[in-house]
Amino acid sequence: MPFKIVYLWTDILLWFLVISVTISILIMRRDQQWWSTWQQIFHSRQGIISGLILLTFVMIGLLDSIHLKFPMHIQPSYDGAVYEATSVSVLDLILWPVGQGYEETYSAPFSLHLFVKKMMADGNQFILDYPRLLWGGAQLTDESQRAGNIISILIPAFIKAAITWSIILMSSWLYQIKKQKNIRQAWRNLWCDSNNKYICKRVPSRTAFITLALIIILIFATKDLAVYYHIMGTDKIGTDVFYQGVKSIRTGLIIGTVTTLFMLPVALMGGMLAGYFRGWVDDVIQYIYSTLNAIPSVLLIAAAALVLQLYIIQHEAWFPSVEQRADARLLMLCMVLGLTNWTTLCRLLRGETLKLREADYVLAARTLGVSSYKILWRHILPNVMPIVIVIMVLDFSTFILAEAVLSYIGVGVDPSTSSWGNMINRARLELARDPAVWWSLATAFIMMLMLVLSANLFADKVRDAFDPKFKQV
Repeated sequence: MPFKIVYLWTDILLWFLVISVTISILIMRRDQQWWSTWQQIFHSRQGIISGLILLTFVMIGLLDSIHLKFPMHIQPSYDGAVYEATSVSVLDLILWPVGQGYEETYSAPFSLHLFVKKMMADGNQFILDYPRLLWGGAQLTDESQRAGNIISILIPAFIKAAITWSIILMSSWLYQIKKQKNIRQAWRNLWCDSNNKYICKRVPSRTAFITLALIIILIFATKDLAVYYHIMGTDKIGTDVFYQGVKSIRTGLIIGTVTTLFMLPVALMGGMLAGYFRGWVDDVIQYIYSTLNAIPSVLLIAAAALVLQLYIIQHEAWFPSVEQRADARLLMLCMVLGLTNWTTLCRLLRGETLKLREADYVLAARTLGVSSYKILWRHILPNVMPIVIVIMVLDFSTFILAEAVLSYIGVGVDPSTSSWGNMINRARLELARDPAVWWSLATAFIMMLMLVLSANLFADKVRDAFDPKFKQV
């Protein structure tokens, strides 16, 4: 076999969540009320723009969550191949050779020279100067050629982006023609928007396609430029900063999504049981989450993370490779964040369940002898799901920022794992240099801002759609 698939726990859980969400969407399409509520999110420009940006990040994270190992060489005396010690993801193969060219130390974005001076031999004497990079801009002989070379790289990138966008646009148009049976009306529906003279009753398609065009151009332009330049510079050990930032997307998505697998069952069970059964059950659950809320969250998370890190160190035999240990530490961090941040959702679900248990249909079911657990499953759970969806989307960005804070104080993900928190942690000393090395912090900030801002804007539209207090009359 030319390669072997590596199954990491975080990869499995991330793909499990994506498949679960896909199945949920297919099921929701059968329920007109749920489906119309979700459609409201994408009927606005804010919802469609933030949704497309989030989808782009998710696609990058999924491509980085398929890990492969390739054989080093085939030995005739053995039946199988000897595989590499480390795996590569599908994203690495797409970006290759980005991230493979290492320099000696710092270099500024698009620079052809190192950021620090070095003693170099010049004939019979030594001079102190900025050495040329080994990889970035190696195709150039002089800095005066850089501007022209960048333009020559961007033109084919724009052409490829235009072809890709045109294929998507034409495919959508043909689909509309198949539905409308009218070429002109199909184009109107495809290119409608709230500001167009043709009122767009559904998705603002023009906004969607313009946003998609900008995303495609950005992807092709940065990918093609990163092949020849360090477009966001290099760090202290000469690693490409742009490559680190892109690889950190997977970590951010895992922290933001897999954490819900640990938080949601505890919050759902605790909130519904406390609100429905009341009495001593309510008292015990309230005591537990009140005690957890009394402890400073950062200290609680840091203490739990340190305990789990010690557990991994003491059981190194369970994690034979550095990659598996880093993956285990990432998974442990998700578990810690989930098991220490369920209290807010639990309290909201308790209050909602207290209200729902007095509803007429619940009283009627209880009068007919329906068991409490069936009432919780069939009547209470479906009616609290809007609250669950809103809180989950709102907490997504919170967990991403929490990882950055925890990695900054040294109790986050493994140092070998690409994450924005690790980039910020390493950049704090670089800012004290003179002149300052600012590009590592800027890259982490820009990418985190794009993901968190789009998640927050999308969460606002989800809240508006599902929360009756925000629905427009």
